[in-house]
Amino acid sequence: MNQTQSQYKTINPWHSAYWFSRMLINNDKYVAIGKESKLLTKITASLKLVAEENKGVKCLNLQKQLLHNIIEERFQKTSAKSHRVQNLLADLDKEIETQEIMNIFVLTCEHILVPLLNAISNIPSDDKEFTLSIAKAYLDTEGIKGLGDVISIWDDLGVRGCLNAERTEIVRAFTTLRVLLTNNNIPDTEKDIILSGFTQEFERRAAQKRKSRAGGSLEDVTKFILNYFNIPCAAAPDHFQQDIEVDNWVKTKDGWLIGISCKRTLRERWKQVSSADSAILSKFKIKHIYHIVTFDEDLSDDKIVLLGGLRHILFLPDSSRRLSYAQNHVGLKQYVKPISELIDSLKQHIL
Repeated sequence: MNQTQSQYKTINPWHSAYWFSRMLINNDKYVAIGKESKLLTKITASLKLVAEENKGVKCLNLQKQLLHNIIEERFQKTSAKSHRVQNLLADLDKEIETQEIMNIFVLTCEHILVPLLNAISNIPSDDKEFTLSIAKAYLDTEGIKGLGDVISIWDDLGVRGCLNAERTEIVRAFTTLRVLLTNNNIPDTEKDIILSGFTQEFERRAAQKRKSRAGGSLEDVTKFILNYFNIPCAAAPDHFQQDIEVDNWVKTKDGWLIGISCKRTLRERWKQVSSADSAILSKFKIKHIYHIVTFDEDLSDDKIVLLGGLRHILFLPDSSRRLSYAQNHVGLKQYVKPISELIDSLKQHIL
């Protein structure tokens, strides 16, 4: 137990609830038993049973020994973790000095950590759980005209859906914990400490899950669109190792390929894209590279002409100012198309 923890515990023992929740999920210094719902349930049920049968110093000593035994038994076959197991047991011994602290430990395991685990597990691990269903609804309703909308809001759909799920879970768990603390006559000051610690830990873990989510990235939207319109994807050309990031490939009726890349903006990447000249594309039987670009204000005339001359075609939002300008420019119009024409353009090559 460090100095900060000691100071907090001296001020109010209920601060230990937060430190327990942090200790029990620490997998660097300790073993993260706070990530194992069944183990936590076994620990709390056992500790409460001992408390029902015993009182005073004897009760606390029995509970601490029982806690040792359960944790050591859980990791008896993982000798590589023995040092971290002993670190955890030693620090729990120092932290749990009184019966009151032991009761707070039990409450933390049973009513903070286990509900946290359940709440976090209920948050989707993949943004696409929301994105796919909503995107399909757009295309079912609007058809090809909905392509631009689907592509432009693809990322936001998944992020917002998961955030809504997070909010639902924390409200549910927070409310349950607040009712439990009220029913057990926990004073308001202590209740606020526990609830704020719960919220802080929930947000920390939810943030970790956000980072781990694959996300409804724009790289995924092209495959979804091709599948929706029954356009089969093809394998990438063998040994094609240019800097162009192509999300999907479509084989044309003459056996050549069209690469499709969806990005918010080309920006500095356009120099990498232009590194594959027409001769390289022909070598690998690549007819065109289609770039779906959702933010196109950085597309200068020079970029459009350079890429267009290398058999790259830019698909821009139908309402784009740059699209309107380029379509009315004699030197640019052959290199740009509205996103709504993507499927028709592909079908002309594959049917």
